[in-house]
Amino acid sequence: MASKLGRPRAQGPSTSGLTTEEDILVAAAALFCESGYGSTSTHAIARAAGISQASMYHYFAGKHAILLELLLATVRPSTAFAASVADAEADAETRLWALCAYDVHLLLSGQENTASLYLLPELADERFAEFHAERQRLFGVYRTLVGAVLGVGPEDAQEEASLVFGLVESTILRRRNEPEMVVRGAGERLADAALRLLGADSATIERAHTAGTALVRPAAG
Repeated sequence: MASKLGRPRAQGPSTSGLTTEEDILVAAAALFCESGYGSTSTHAIARAAGISQASMYHYFAGKHAILLELLLATVRPSTAFAASVADAEADAETRLWALCAYDVHLLLSGQENTASLYLLPELADERFAEFHAERQRLFGVYRTLVGAVLGVGPEDAQEEASLVFGLVESTILRRRNEPEMVVRGAGERLADAALRLLGADSATIERAHTAGTALVRPAAG
């Protein structure tokens, strides 16, 4: 994320190695998840980030803009990954497996469970329309892939895609209830379960698991 030039930090250069904008996001994520979005002031965010409140407004228009950026970071990488494998020489089962595994990895990554903020009532505000549109775009990719796995059009795969999407996003609640949840292997197991949910047999799941892993590994790091 590129930093903006302008206002200096209130407490001198960052010691985190991050840009000022990234320091703000990290601080806000921790406060939103631990203290609650409504209870967190912009003053508290600026103080935690080591900058003045005035400096914070140089980077973000307000608390809502910070939340929007955090939410988009839980979705955009997955839509970008889906686009990157759309033309891969792989069958629908492999591409769906890879997307599920990558998405779970993304939702379980990072210091804070920022995806748990999906449940905030404040997200009904039109200022978060960009997030809702991006999340709907991601669901559309799931629906297309699920339809391809089932041999039907996307419009006929709505219910099954909702089940798969819900299975993937169930990791958000599990992570909130079990902060020490083991990340290793969770994406692979849930991706296997998604195909099993759609009626795939063991051989198909094993093939998609092997081929899908090759697609996910370079992107997930």
